[in-house]
Amino acid sequence: QVQLVESGGGLVQAGGSLRVSCAASGRTFSGYGMGWFRQAPGKERDFVAAILWTGGTTYLANSVKGRFTISRDVAKNTLSLQMNSLKPEDTAVYYCAARIEFNFENFYSRQEKYTYWGQGTQVTVSS
Repeated sequence: QVQLVESGGGLVQAGGSLRVSCAASGRTFSGYGMGWFRQAPGKERDFVAAILWTGGTTYLANSVKGRFTISRDVAKNTLSLQMNSLKPEDTAVYYCAARIEFNFENFYSRQEKYTYWGQGTQVTVSS
């Protein structure tokens, strides 16, 4: 059984940095991909970033390019999201997700194409 557990959320001032992580267990993700999504209060869950587990190709939403970096530690089966220059509009619950089907590069931003989800971690950016 795959389990995804996020950690590292919290409260930070605008302009600050925060790193959220996702510990994955239950299987290897070689050949597949993982991503981060976020959901702000009263809004739909949106794509933030994704990464191919093998090779490390990354994908970022336009709203976070130049500020966020997604990475993975294959040995530790851990996914991370480094968030810099945070803005109040980045406030949301951040979820990690895993897709265990091929053709990740064509579906990385579509949440319905992900198989497993974490419970989410709250990130709050104060102005």
